[in-house]
Amino acid sequence: MKINRDLQDKAIAKELSSRFKQYRIAASMTRTELAEKSMVSVGTIARFENGSDIGLLNLIKLLKAVDLEEKLDLLIPDPQERPSHYVDNNAPKQRARKRKKNDNDWKWGDEE
Repeated sequence: MKINRDLQDKAIAKELSSRFKQYRIAASMTRTELAEKSMVSVGTIARFENGSDIGLLNLIKLLKAVDLEEKLDLLIPDPQERPSHYVDNNAPKQRARKRKKNDNDWKWGDEE
């Protein structure tokens, strides 16, 4: 299944957990072995593989245990390494601002 914006959050979580389980099995690792290597409980691993929420730190530990931590960089890329960063050397933005609305109700004054 392709993950995109049309999927519900729970469907995305289920797909990610299914993919993780496939990586664990491909690494010939049991849940117990993964628990020992990642320091995450077997119950937490089972919950994750069934699509439940386990928390960000536990997810990172599990990804490291199956050698997927380098893929985390693809999740949220470093904004300093975007091609546009090299074009304009402005300082990174510190906050988001709302855009001003353009009022196109301007008139010359002689309209009725």
